[in-house]
Amino acid sequence: MTPHNLRIVISTGGGDAPGLNAVIRAVVLAADKRGWEVFGSRNGYQGLLDTNHLVRLEPSEVFGIEQMGGTILGTTNKGNPFEFPVSSLTGEVTIRDLSPRVMENFKRLRFDAFIAVGGDGSLNIARRFAELGMPVIGIPKTIDNDLSGTVITFGLDTACVTATEALDKLKTTARSHERIFVVELMGRYAGWIALESGLAGGADVILIPEIPYDIRIVAEKILDIDVHGRKHAIVVVAEGAVPIDGKLTTKNETEAGRQEVVLGGIAERIAKELKDLTGKDTRHLVLGHLQRGGSPTRFDRLLGTRFGAAAIRFIEQGYFDTMVALDPPTVKAVPLVDAVSRMKNVPLDGDTIQTARDLSICLGD
Repeated sequence: MTPHNLRIVISTGGGDAPGLNAVIRAVVLAADKRGWEVFGSRNGYQGLLDTNHLVRLEPSEVFGIEQMGGTILGTTNKGNPFEFPVSSLTGEVTIRDLSPRVMENFKRLRFDAFIAVGGDGSLNIARRFAELGMPVIGIPKTIDNDLSGTVITFGLDTACVTATEALDKLKTTARSHERIFVVELMGRYAGWIALESGLAGGADVILIPEIPYDIRIVAEKILDIDVHGRKHAIVVVAEGAVPIDGKLTTKNETEAGRQEVVLGGIAERIAKELKDLTGKDTRHLVLGHLQRGGSPTRFDRLLGTRFGAAAIRFIEQGYFDTMVALDPPTVKAVPLVDAVSRMKNVPLDGDTIQTARDLSICLGD
């Protein structure tokens, strides 16, 4: 029997990804069909910390949003209720556990289920709330594609399309000026974006976190290309790629009184090293947040829509403390704890890596 008059709250947390609005639309429409109410928590958990940031989501408010990038609810990767920065009147920042306030508001507003849309960080927070007794359904969102339990996360496809189009454009200027371009792509500690975009975009070198690289081998590849008559090359590097000495390239940022290590700068580092080793004109480019923006591809719209509708079905069936996952040709529920227990890296024995090697693409090893 279908439960009646359920009240659901949904949030989008972490970095934005194309396809988020498709999820929200599907959740609202599938819930409305069952006579349920849906509320959105703005900027991650902010709506559950301060109920003034909750908004009722009606079908009329989600019309046409599937084609929009970003998220109509807003997002943040700084709002963990279990470690929330609170500023005093003197400006001093302290870290407090505000999870009891979230649980109190959830119960007081008579919510029956919480749909958390996010990556590993956001879903780990959702898992902790599930342990406190909150009925949770997770939906995997990350352009990095590093969540276990699902074949793919929405956001990856659009990010790869954006990166591939950038590589296509760079080839023309690289050829014209006989330059080496080093392109830094997102992905954190997983190489999915760099590998798939680099293959599709015809890169000569692809460096990913899963394979520590030797810069001398990369330089030899560039010089070999030159010897065979082509004076330009494209090097794609994931932001989390590491040299054989194992030292990540990072920059430090201060947020709420705490120092945070942020990946970035590896393209500039590699470009300088290649210029020194090869003597060739070498430039670097960081594609950055362009990979998160823009209208989602058909694939990401469809996957987000399938995930959102499935989340409502799982609530209906009582499958809580789970994450929606793609297991072609279907969508299934997997234990939330399993989905966030380990990072999903590029398999080194997989077909995609083998394809790169068959095409003589240098992987730095």
